[in-house]
Amino acid sequence: MELHQLRYFVAVADRGSFTAAADELHVAQSGVSTQVAKLERELGHRLFDRGGRTVEVTPEGAQLLPPARAALAAVESVRTAADELAGVVRGHVRLGTVIGCTLPGYLAGFAAFRAAHPEVTVDVAEGNSDELIGGLLVGALDVALVAHARPLPQALAGRRLLREPLAAVVPDGHDWAGRASVSCADLAGTTVLCLPPGTGVRTALAITCAAERTALEPRVQAHSPDALLALAAHGAGVAVLTASMAAGRAGLTTVPLARSARTELSLATRAAPSAAASAMTRTLLTHLTDDQVRSGRQRASAAPSATTVSAATPSPNAG
Repeated sequence: MELHQLRYFVAVADRGSFTAAADELHVAQSGVSTQVAKLERELGHRLFDRGGRTVEVTPEGAQLLPPARAALAAVESVRTAADELAGVVRGHVRLGTVIGCTLPGYLAGFAAFRAAHPEVTVDVAEGNSDELIGGLLVGALDVALVAHARPLPQALAGRRLLREPLAAVVPDGHDWAGRASVSCADLAGTTVLCLPPGTGVRTALAITCAAERTALEPRVQAHSPDALLALAAHGAGVAVLTASMAAGRAGLTTVPLARSARTELSLATRAAPSAAASAMTRTLLTHLTDDQVRSGRQRASAAPSATTVSAATPSPNAG
């Protein structure tokens, strides 16, 4: 039994297919299949029922999955302890961010980490939040800035940075501009512009509309809130985002979505992060937290009305 075999076993179980696991681990699909088969012979049990495009964990595999995760976490903890004893931060960090992230605290934190630890190599991967969370679970990422509307998996540690409801963003002078709120039923009667599936905003919208038993399918989707806001400003539809995403945009008004599910921005890490990943997490949290404090002070001093876009620090360019 070898560690990489356990890692492949866990990845296939988490991703539901050998192909998806191979993509996450950046290895050939045939290699994953071969090593999992060897592990099955070593353990004397079938770990997966193979059929079609997806695979299912067998009852025996389900019982062996927790100790396999624990073994991988234990190895990571040994590496972390060794680095800490040496008093150095070195190695490699795999950092994930939502697509097009321009949050000032994130950018400042990344720059500060690189200045403090130039010997650490960093790979940055962008994706929607569901993809990033999956990367953390299979060990393809160490740290990720994610937006989510459901709780993070228990296997991950997370620090919440922001929690917001959704809002409809319309041009000044729109029929909705003076309303206290709009509903999913209201949105169903118009052209909705929103972020793609896998983002926190889109998931929050789906949760909200499902609770109201309203069928709603956005007609236009884009990864960039800036693009959606520009389209809304030109009258192409109603953008459904958070108020902070529209902050500072002249000519636009936000109207709260009634009974909205919340979307959260969190910095998440996988179990037993390396010393380098822990240092990255601490540095990013310091700058992101400072950024949120400054944003709160700006909002308090500006004291905007409920329907006027505030001048707070913008959220990252994905939800």
